[in-house]
Order: sequence, then structure tokens, then C-alpha cells
Amino acid sequence: MPRPPLDGLIDDLYYLAGAPPYARLTLPPMPAALLIVNLGPPFRIRAGTDIETADYADGCVITMPTRAYEFGYPLRTRSVGVHFKPWGLAPFLPMPAAELCDRPVTIEQVWGRHAIAELQDRLATADGPHEMLTLLEAELLRRLSETAGLGLVRHTSSVIAATNGSMAIGDLTVAAGVSSTHLTQRFKELIGVTPKRLARTYRFTATVFAIDPAGPVDWSDLAGGAGYFDQAHFGHEFREFTGLTPTRYIEVRRRFLREHPGHAMDGWPLPAD
Repeated sequence: MPRPPLDGLIDDLYYLAGAPPYARLTLPPMPAALLIVNLGPPFRIRAGTDIETADYADGCVITMPTRAYEFGYPLRTRSVGVHFKPWGLAPFLPMPAAELCDRPVTIEQVWGRHAIAELQDRLATADGPHEMLTLLEAELLRRLSETAGLGLVRHTSSVIAATNGSMAIGDLTVAAGVSSTHLTQRFKELIGVTPKRLARTYRFTATVFAIDPAGPVDWSDLAGGAGYFDQAHFGHEFREFTGLTPTRYIEVRRRFLREHPGHAMDGWPLPAD
């Protein structure tokens, strides 16, 4: 866990090295932003048919997505990264998050070529993963900037998270003492999406994490417990978020569990092959 004040912005910092479980992994949307500093061969991201698939050599920055991304990995991969809370990336961006929504960019585009090259050099010569993550944390602390509206967005997002997206957005604006237009504008600036979209993502994520892929799944009970109108609505959300039907999703999750039991990446990424 990063130390304050980063702990209010970041879920975790991580080190990833070795052979990926699959050459291609699909990452469904979740309430988080991502920063990856790449220290190995380039990896590839496919973000949809309307955006050109691209290779990332220095790493990438991804604001909270609204679509599934496909990551293509080299035979051996090595990187350090940050899982931000949805609002946590904003203090490190030189542009509004809305400009990057569903459009991954290189770290060079965000921090500049000299800065990322210097950081990569220091990380590459660090004495092991712990020192690498300490260096990354220090870089984030150095770059942390004041961000207008962050308190409002962070508080409102925390309420959405605590209720797994079930609280009415109208009630949130009343509680925050601002207009819905103002709240939506701040969310787009700092997270890249509307409060409603964030709530949908939290609800879907909580529902998926409640699934035990190793056992039988009562889809009707699951959908009703998560507050979905009916099973058809739930199925529609599933396809929009993952590109898969609920039944197919479980098949793919079970494949991951069967072929790579106990793997650190199991739980959210899905084999795309």
C-alpha cells in the first residue's frame, strides 16, 4: 500500500515479470486507471475497431475505460505499474482525463521523453522489485499536483464505490450540494466518464467478483441481488462490458483456472486466444 497522500489515489503498485499466461489477454472495463512503465519488449493494446492497434515500448497511461482492451504480450514481459482509483490519475495528467477516455497513450505523451527515459534507466538498474516500486512511488510523489475539484469527485466516487453503484445519481448531487451539470463536468475532467457510467462499472465489477467460477452460478439470483432490472438487462451489461455472454464468460474464467491455477493475474483478465 502506498504511503499518504498517494493512498487516497492509488489501489496498488505492482511488478510484473516473466512469461504471461496467454499471449493475448482481454481486460474488461473496471473502476480503475492504469499506468505501466515498460522495461521489456513492447506490448500491444487493441482498444476497439475505431482506434488503431498500437505497440507501447515505454509504457502506457489508461484512464478509466468504458470498453474492453486486448493486451498482446511478448514472450517475456517486464514492467512496473500503478492501479489508480478512478480519480487517482488526474493529479498526474497535464490534460483533462476526458481527452484520454478509451484512448491509451504512451507515458512519453504524458510526462515527456526525457522524464520517462530517465525513470526507465533508474528502474532498470534498481536492486530488485522492492526498490523499483519505491522509486516509482517517489516519482509519483514528486509529480503530485493540486487538482481543482478533486475533493468533490473523490468523495462522490467513494460513495458510489461504497454502495457498489446502487445509489441514485440525483441523490449524490443533492448530498454534494452541486448541480448535476457541475458534477458531471468535474467527473469528465478528472475521471473521463460521467457519475452514471462510474456507478454502472462499480455495479458490474462487484457482481462479477461475487461469482465463484468453480461452482454452479444462479444467474437470476445474481442479477436480482445486484439490482439489475431483469436477467436480460444483466446479459446486455455483460456483453457490453466483456464482449461475452455470461455463460461464455464463465467458460473462459474456468479455462484460466484450469490452465493456470493460482496465477496472480487470474480474476479479471481473460484469455483472448
